[in-house]
Amino acid sequence: MAKTPNPLESAFERAIDPLAAALKRTTRPSPAPTGAGKPGLAVSPLAVPFPAIPPVAGCEMATARAGFYKHERDDLVVFHFPQGASCAGVFTRHKVGSAPVDWCKRHLGAEGGGAGVRALVVNAGCANAFSGKAGADAARRTASEVAKRFDCRQRDVMLASTGVIGVPLDDKKIISRLAEIEQGLDADAWARAGRAIMTTDTFPKGAFAETEIDGVPVRIAGIAKGSGMIAPDMATMLAFLVTDADIHPSVLQALLGLHVRTTFNSVTVDGDTSTNDTALLFATGASGAPRIGRVGDRRLKAFSQALDAVMLDLAHQLVRDGEGARKFVRITVNGAASPASARKLAKSIAESPLVKTAFAGEDANWGRIVMAVGKTEEPVDRDRLSIWFGPHAAALDGAPAPTLNEATMTAYMKNAELEVTVDVASGRASATVWTCDLTKGYVEINGDYRS
Repeated sequence: MAKTPNPLESAFERAIDPLAAALKRTTRPSPAPTGAGKPGLAVSPLAVPFPAIPPVAGCEMATARAGFYKHERDDLVVFHFPQGASCAGVFTRHKVGSAPVDWCKRHLGAEGGGAGVRALVVNAGCANAFSGKAGADAARRTASEVAKRFDCRQRDVMLASTGVIGVPLDDKKIISRLAEIEQGLDADAWARAGRAIMTTDTFPKGAFAETEIDGVPVRIAGIAKGSGMIAPDMATMLAFLVTDADIHPSVLQALLGLHVRTTFNSVTVDGDTSTNDTALLFATGASGAPRIGRVGDRRLKAFSQALDAVMLDLAHQLVRDGEGARKFVRITVNGAASPASARKLAKSIAESPLVKTAFAGEDANWGRIVMAVGKTEEPVDRDRLSIWFGPHAAALDGAPAPTLNEATMTAYMKNAELEVTVDVASGRASATVWTCDLTKGYVEINGDYRS
């Protein structure tokens, strides 16, 4: 069943035509998780190797151990960008946003915001959320000290944090490592950066694509972290993307906002939105490609496709590392009354504990799918509702499918990757959301989170 085009697409989306594109990705064995993440967590069985990410012109980074964790591991990353770099961001709409989120939103939203950004500072182990004036002051001092190092304004330093909520950031731990960071800046440190931002993640997450703008090669690379507390309301957890293309901040913002909807905003692990959700996109302008300063410039078509592919790859990896996850599940709703309705229906299925535990038990309990669809109060034609698990029909036209075979369904549910398709027969809109199962591992990891 083909997805029906959204009649409300923006002019920019129609101009750029952001169709899914093949991600040019070469892989190598992923680095062992020793020294990153939480000790004792087994690597997810759904893990994918960290890609071989080559340097992105104009971007350097370094990691260090600031000491936010008791065990030996790097928990601090600093990115450095050249003069003239651009930045765009999307952030959590959680009502208790963190100090770093407030900082970035304020400066990117100011007049001229996003132009001339020179650095990004990320720490793991302390979220600096619900931390009051002390947390805000710590964020400001961190940006100030980094700005001195890189000879730029405080507003040109972006911040992000992840970890325990309710603890003000001890910025001295970061500031004391800045000399080490400055000496260690390297264009080829993506894997180290991916490991340093992990919390309960069991593997580092990275993605890379290469494309062209007006015939000039450009690169896009990104890392992300997230394993639990994932039900995005803008982006999800932390994601940082860098390109060597030369793109005006307003165009970057349009691109990021466009692709967030079907990537980071279309995955869920547990239905919980974080206080710190942040996705930042930087453009160094160092590739030699012509500057793009207009939304809708057709020279961005291939770039837009590649950016979408990188973001979707990272989003999928977050689900693959869902706390305790053993199943990677694609939920597609067709025949909805509107795109918003399709999305709400798909998320209801993807976030239902009853549905997710059925996945964990390898039980094709389509009755739970019906429950999750009906509770949304979205338009649904009960007597035409149909459900498939992979290619196997479980229900057709509001009743058990005549071909329903429990043994076949059970065999399908043993796969590590599953697809559920639901047609609610109320319109022509579609939406896809990716999720995972809910296992005992999730309870164990979160019951032990602060210890």
